[in-house]
Amino acid sequence: LTAMGDPSMDPTISAADSTAQQDSLFSMMDVFLISLITGLFTYWFFFRKKKEEVPDLPKMQSVVAPVRDSSFIEKMKKTGRNIVVFYGSQTGTAEEFANRLSKDAHRYGLRGMAADPEEYDLSDLSRLSEIDKSLAVFCMATYGEGDPTDNAQDFYDWLQEADADLSGLRFAVFGLGNKTYEHFNAMGKYVDKRLEELGAQRIFELGLGDDDGNLEEDFITWREQFWPAVCEHFGVEATGEESSIRQYELVVHTDVNMNKVYTGEMGRLKSYENQKPPFDAKNPFLAQVTENRKLNEGGERHLMHLELDISNSKIRYESGDHVAVYPANDSSLVNQIGEILGTDLDTVMSLNNLDEESNKKHPFPCPTSYRTALTYYLDITNPPRTNVLYELAQYATDSGEQERLRKMASSAAEGKALYLSWVVEARRNILAILQDMPSLRPPIDHLCELLPRLQARYYSIASSSKVHPNSIHICAVTVEYETKTGRLNKGVATNWLKSKVPDQNGSSSLVPMYVRKSQFRLPFKPSTPVIMIGPGTGVAPFIGFIQERAWLKQQGKEVGETVLYYGCRHEHEDYLYREELARFQKEGVLTQLNVAFSRDQAEKVYVQHLLKKNKENVWKLVNEGMAHIYVCGDARNMARDVQNTFYEIVSEFGNMSQPQAVDYVKKLMTKGRYSLDVWS
Repeated sequence: LTAMGDPSMDPTISAADSTAQQDSLFSMMDVFLISLITGLFTYWFFFRKKKEEVPDLPKMQSVVAPVRDSSFIEKMKKTGRNIVVFYGSQTGTAEEFANRLSKDAHRYGLRGMAADPEEYDLSDLSRLSEIDKSLAVFCMATYGEGDPTDNAQDFYDWLQEADADLSGLRFAVFGLGNKTYEHFNAMGKYVDKRLEELGAQRIFELGLGDDDGNLEEDFITWREQFWPAVCEHFGVEATGEESSIRQYELVVHTDVNMNKVYTGEMGRLKSYENQKPPFDAKNPFLAQVTENRKLNEGGERHLMHLELDISNSKIRYESGDHVAVYPANDSSLVNQIGEILGTDLDTVMSLNNLDEESNKKHPFPCPTSYRTALTYYLDITNPPRTNVLYELAQYATDSGEQERLRKMASSAAEGKALYLSWVVEARRNILAILQDMPSLRPPIDHLCELLPRLQARYYSIASSSKVHPNSIHICAVTVEYETKTGRLNKGVATNWLKSKVPDQNGSSSLVPMYVRKSQFRLPFKPSTPVIMIGPGTGVAPFIGFIQERAWLKQQGKEVGETVLYYGCRHEHEDYLYREELARFQKEGVLTQLNVAFSRDQAEKVYVQHLLKKNKENVWKLVNEGMAHIYVCGDARNMARDVQNTFYEIVSEFGNMSQPQAVDYVKKLMTKGRYSLDVWS
């Protein structure tokens, strides 16, 4: 082919070089004839080849076949499963619940599998009836302001657009939410309602878990009624007591190439040594901390401002986005667990899934050491859930301790109360439980299998990319408190960030991070007024907003009124970004700075009190100025109190009844004029 192609290239080359030279070599007729002959010959050659290849076409089937891997139906048929539990999970809890439900199935002569909706084609739900005694369960968490979790976004989009007939599908939904948020359990409610609209049959009522209360108890209560409903529907019975079934097997590596061992990476091996964009949850960027300063002048708390260098990362962010950081557990806690269990933490091992068909080969990146797993991959500071206690009970040699653990893991009222007081309210983590139960000494590999994954922590970005394109700023307060047992518990991420002191070349100041896009956005028109309400560290995104408005003003843009309602405890103790805010006000960018010092006088004063005080101006900005309202901070009290204040202002100045005022504010939310970035 190459040889035949060469002559046909010559005329083109000569034409590009010089017309005169072309004329001397060939006449126009020569060029035409040669081109024609070459063209016909080339056409014949390829035509002939295609004819020869026709008999080989069936071989192509082997290339196409793996696409079927996206079908959970084929996988269920292949592995003899009849229950699939999908999870929409942001922090790992919904995934954990899905795994527990799928493991439960064996007690009823059924076989279950947990599945990430992101990995499968959910339109196959219409085919689930091809499998006998089949059931789809959905453990769906709600993220942010009524949004689906990242891994359930495609499923949510499909549900909205689907015109499928799901009449053969049997389903149940358990939602994970938080009552302090405006859109409590929105995703669970939507999936439950939409599946029924598409013709699916609900075999058990929607469960609504509340993380502001006791999510674990909500799940257990739902689960203990769910399984009898399944038994009744399918005509099956429980096969016996709940038994401990290991999901992973331990493999200890005595002679291993250390270059093949994970040392904290989230996805690709050696990804921290050889960084490649794009950066995301499975491939975080190692950002250098270039600044870490204390923001407060006094008081017991430690409030800090950090700056992460994202130069050369190709990471882009906008004001209002969140930065996710992967923290590490305190090495002293890790060492204490190792000592109590008498384990060499530097043993290199793998936990391999006993279900060879599972997409999840390991509970965390393997091979790795116990030290790495307990430091970077596992949550060792939160109180363990009841299923962990149940599995661990078998290792307690003292009958009293074993009975206590089993009781806390049971669905009996007495057991639930004991779990609530002894574990949840006492904030006992796994180390505290091991310390307080001297006979409980589980194998460390089983403990590593049971503990949930350590999750990334999200922070509202406190900078504008227009002003700081190569750095991301964080504003945070270290979490530290004494428990009912007298122990000092420390927040994993904030205390880890506190230790990140900028240095010249050490790895001690590196932070694995990525950016998560948000809907918390400045108005499209800079001339639109903004009312920002953010006490404490809730001021973080507004520092970015104000920086951006200042930049827009410097560009000659007309910038609307920029109003901030900020609050802290004491003016001379924890007034964050005092100098920056004063400068912005002096420059005329920040048109109003209203600060509530809650504890500087006998009666507490909060941001909602200042809103009421300025209610006429607030209404004018909202009603006439078409202002956008932004609320950032505590969801449980502040955000709710602020919203109630807006109801009052709208009712008074808009001459509306309470229900009309509520409807008015909800419409502002729908139009994107009332935005929340809150946490509980």
